[in-house]
Amino acid sequence: MAEAKCVWDLGATLGEGPIWVADEGAAYFVDIKGDCVHRYVPSTQETKTWRFEHQICSLTRCRQGGYVVTTRHGFALLDLDAGRVDEIAGVENLKPEMRFNDAKADGQGRLWAGTMDDTESGDNSGVLYRLDADRSWRAMDHGYGVTNGPAFGIDGKTMYHTDSPARTIYAFDVDDAGQISNKRVFIKFTEEDGYPDGMTMDAQGYLWVAHYRGWRVSRFSPDGQLDRAIALPVAQVTSCVFGGPNLDTLYVTTATQTLGEDERQGQPLAGGLFEIAVGIRGLPSAEFAG
Repeated sequence: MAEAKCVWDLGATLGEGPIWVADEGAAYFVDIKGDCVHRYVPSTQETKTWRFEHQICSLTRCRQGGYVVTTRHGFALLDLDAGRVDEIAGVENLKPEMRFNDAKADGQGRLWAGTMDDTESGDNSGVLYRLDADRSWRAMDHGYGVTNGPAFGIDGKTMYHTDSPARTIYAFDVDDAGQISNKRVFIKFTEEDGYPDGMTMDAQGYLWVAHYRGWRVSRFSPDGQLDRAIALPVAQVTSCVFGGPNLDTLYVTTATQTLGEDERQGQPLAGGLFEIAVGIRGLPSAEFAG
């Protein structure tokens, strides 16, 4: 049975959104509440952190170099070497308490990103947006408490997207033009499962999901059946991505936010980056076409 190993005990407040950058052999991820971008190189155990005045909520590599990120209220280009964040599109009429959360590119290079009420007041005002290569954006779906994911099937015709407070992962049909339809419940978590958070797809078409407040990551079959679960020593498991030379290692982000003092003492590795040698190949992290 694969075991989770903490490879970087950095105590992130809200570690999220890991991606694998193959030509660097590195995992990148963000700390949304810490205003940081982090990089971990498994071959050397080298770590690096960039700090920003902006809240960086997600990170996606661009095909032409650099990164596209979501900030609190919009989309921006990020130059890590220069430490620059240049806004390219602000979302109109976004309430002050709202912010972006998770984001991911699909196989055609479109970026899908969702918003949430940062106070988590129970207001289902979160929206799923799509950013195209020409930097135009549009709202694609509404009514989320906390948007999470997304992930895409191997053929690109199915998108999975989560409303975490509702403990529900939805599936959508996606056409070549990026339009979505046929929204349906794919997986419904129980209270014991915690909350579905970030997720990624493997090369066999199975979905790997992080369990926030659920102490694990799980693998689900294409028909939504639980295939396996791998325990972590921390409760707030936030997201995962495949990496390594063969894309058969899972890198998992976690969080310390909302943990009380007693919980922190019982979870000394909370907020760390974990590595799991699952022995199953994943899919490369898709890049933004803009």
